[in-house]
Amino acid sequence: KRLRADDPDGWLDSSQVQQHVTMSDSRGGVYSPHCARIHPTKLVRGLASAVESRGVRIFEGTTALGLHPARGSHRARVVTSHGTVRAAYVIRATEGYTPKLPGAGRDVAPLYSLMIATEPLPASFFDDVGLANFETFADGRHLVIYGQRTADNRLAFGGRGAPYHWGSSVRPEYDHVASVFTALESTLRELFPAFTQSVTHRWGGPLAMARENRPYAAVDHQRGLAMAGGYTGDGVVLSRVCGDALAQSIVGGPDLDPRELPLIARPLTRRWEFEPWRWLGINAGLALARAADRGESTGRESRAAHWLDRLLG
Repeated sequence: KRLRADDPDGWLDSSQVQQHVTMSDSRGGVYSPHCARIHPTKLVRGLASAVESRGVRIFEGTTALGLHPARGSHRARVVTSHGTVRAAYVIRATEGYTPKLPGAGRDVAPLYSLMIATEPLPASFFDDVGLANFETFADGRHLVIYGQRTADNRLAFGGRGAPYHWGSSVRPEYDHVASVFTALESTLRELFPAFTQSVTHRWGGPLAMARENRPYAAVDHQRGLAMAGGYTGDGVVLSRVCGDALAQSIVGGPDLDPRELPLIARPLTRRWEFEPWRWLGINAGLALARAADRGESTGRESRAAHWLDRLLG
């Protein structure tokens, strides 16, 4: 069902929602036909193959230790674990791993998003719950969740809830938080009571949130440095948007003035607070989001939601 032309908000009542997906206690929803699902790893590999076919060399397993601007006749450079790379422009696109770079510890906060996936589910399950057209889904809770039916008929389901770690630290062990995986599985079974099968996969990783909670892209032509990030979990799309913006600004284009791009003139204007305020603020926000969801699940307005709105500005 597509959005009706006479319904600008696109609101669907409960029966209309069930034409797409049957979720427990659904009161209504919004449907957009303009959402698509892709396989991110295949996208990355496809992009890598495309640029390599044009002569670009990709070096993996090379740790960037520092970025340095152009000075005089010397070009911008990246100092790595295997040597120094010099270029007319160095683009920092390190997203959730940005705080590991010297001097960038407060540019973004690495927040962890974790996911689970079920075993392949029988056709009878989808006969009951819908998702016949492989729609993606989420709901309106404060502690974000999201999910989709995969090509091999699993449910892939993820969400927030993992703690922020002191000093914006990023470590492999943070990709797995047992309590969050348990909560995700519990939520999935709550949304779809017909799901009685097993969860077989669990994983996660850091995403980046800028202090103003919006993406950014900027180019410093004099220093030969550029940056993009702050996608807060929407990087599959926004990395392409910001990448195009940077390309237009760096190499130009006949049909677009880079100054007209809404992101290109919006570099990071605020940095995150020093510790312990950053740790206290972000983890307080997570606690308030959980409390707000618990309160609103009873059908009443939550005071915690009020304080969360104030904290987020």
